[in-house]
Amino acid sequence: MSTRVAVVAIIVEEPSHVEELNRILSENSKYIIGRMGIPYKQRGINIISVAVDAPQDVISTMTGRIGKLPGVSSKTAYSQIVTETDD
Repeated sequence: MSTRVAVVAIIVEEPSHVEELNRILSENSKYIIGRMGIPYKQRGINIISVAVDAPQDVISTMTGRIGKLPGVSSKTAYSQIVTETDD
């Protein structure tokens, strides 16, 4: 299996969808290296960055699901390094 390291930047403008966002991230927790959330109270948004090490299709599926949430946007930056694992 090939994996890549990526960072997913997420902006949450609609807090009612945080529960679904957390469910998506929880379902992919085995691939998450770390997560940082910053509440930006002055703008009424939350900024989240998630570092992952996962197969390309897992990253794409996860970010696609996140991007479909109303009031939630995301962008992903990928490492160029592909790692082969025994999994």
